[in-house]
Amino acid sequence: MSLKQPPILKVDNLKMHFPVKEGILLRANKFNKAVDGISFEIQPGETLGLVGESGCGKSTLGRCIARLYEPTSGSIEFEGTDITKLKGKALMPYRQNIQMIFQDPMESLNSRHTVGDILEEPYIVQKIGDRASRAKRVRELLDIVGLPARSMTRYPFEFSGGQRQRIGIARSIALNPKLVVCDEPVSALDVSIQSQILNLLVDLQKEFNLAYLFIAHDLAVVKHISDRIAIMYLGNIVEESTGESIYHEPRHPYTKSLISAIPVPDPHLRVKREIITGDVPSPINPPTGCRFHPRCPRVMERCKIEAPLLRTIADHQVCCHLDDL
Repeated sequence: MSLKQPPILKVDNLKMHFPVKEGILLRANKFNKAVDGISFEIQPGETLGLVGESGCGKSTLGRCIARLYEPTSGSIEFEGTDITKLKGKALMPYRQNIQMIFQDPMESLNSRHTVGDILEEPYIVQKIGDRASRAKRVRELLDIVGLPARSMTRYPFEFSGGQRQRIGIARSIALNPKLVVCDEPVSALDVSIQSQILNLLVDLQKEFNLAYLFIAHDLAVVKHISDRIAIMYLGNIVEESTGESIYHEPRHPYTKSLISAIPVPDPHLRVKREIITGDVPSPINPPTGCRFHPRCPRVMERCKIEAPLLRTIADHQVCCHLDDL
């Protein structure tokens, strides 16, 4: 994989602000700034891991990229074409190339449809093939994700959580996409099943040259699958680098706290923890200056007033005022 080739996805200053309606007239005087000015790129065949606490805007960002939401501002370029405002028929080819795997397969799979119907639907929507060719392709998809062909006639509730996620993965690759947004695809599964699903995703990426945006809150999971990792906090990216650099040389105080919170399997090994206190502030009324400053163990007066910008330090992109990163 060459990083010099044009990116398959380029996100520039993306914002997604949801109106908060209040009062008798339900006027939108406030906004939930779930995504508030995010920029990054993904290369063909690359995996970008996106990590952060619950409520930081990770899933909202993923849904914007999959165009399930129309962003408030900013741009999303897929293979050089701005798809931010495309609608209807103009968006159909890009829906084929950008697919999504959801966190809870039981919620994302229609319980009234058989697995065969679920996997055939993308071809029907895109008007691809006839009934016989679609049935053949559905059997192939089931084989690719490790499920028997007889699964076609069964319903989602007849499967285990890991098997349902395999069905969700099969649906996501049905149309041979180039980019898949994985929205915490293993967080609802048992640990023993998580590794199987992660290995399946890695194998599919190698076989079909897929690019992934892999969203998770577990850094240990993200390290297993990601080429680069972006750390997200309250609608912003605060650090980005390779997986190895993020793990061994974290620079932002928030990243350091996430790394230090990873359990160590050796009970005799003492690990210095970077403890942060308090909850994530409300995205409706975010703190002034650096959004992390109310919880940062190394906060300075400048942090409370001036919002830091992403700057390059070695092979990291870091959003912090500290000089000794």
